[in-house]
Amino acid sequence: MGSSKLALLLLFVSCIERCLSASCIVNSFSVKKDFDPDRYTGRWYALQKKDPEGLFLQDNISVEYIIDDDGSLTASSKGRVTLFGFWVVCAYMAAQYSIPDHNTPGKMFMDYQGLASYLSSGSDNYWVIDTDYDNYAITYACRTLKNDGSCEDGYSIVFSRNRRGLPPSFQRIVRQKQEEICLAGEFQPVLQSGAC
Repeated sequence: MGSSKLALLLLFVSCIERCLSASCIVNSFSVKKDFDPDRYTGRWYALQKKDPEGLFLQDNISVEYIIDDDGSLTASSKGRVTLFGFWVVCAYMAAQYSIPDHNTPGKMFMDYQGLASYLSSGSDNYWVIDTDYDNYAITYACRTLKNDGSCEDGYSIVFSRNRRGLPPSFQRIVRQKQEEICLAGEFQPVLQSGAC
């Protein structure tokens, strides 16, 4: 009797594990429906972030999004970074966005470059998971997928139009979205002291 209960318990745990990992398949994550780049423009301040592997902006992160004359979305960002383990500098980045599938404009592709030789350049997916355009936005990028379709190396940022934070009603929405992208509990607060 005891071994059948153990077998049943193991089967139950296995099913739960499969269900949980299935919900963390990156391509199953939903993004902002009918995302409007024009409404997204303007200044955003990072309040929380989940870093990828490697060098990443650490604090005082802000991003200014604009629509260029050709209609494309571009951004300039800044924030502090620590180099060589001791040298803290304000770093500046630029990015250009394209929308591969206009049926899902919230799933963009970002080409970015550091505006100094010590900063990296590259390309990432850039998904706007959710935003109300006036108060908050949560973005997501997965740099490397695992064989099961979940994310091996990625990052996410919670933005606000106000550097002082979000009202509690928006914090609840953000926490729910963090759970939906399988990153609940992985975010760190971002200092906004005006250093950059």
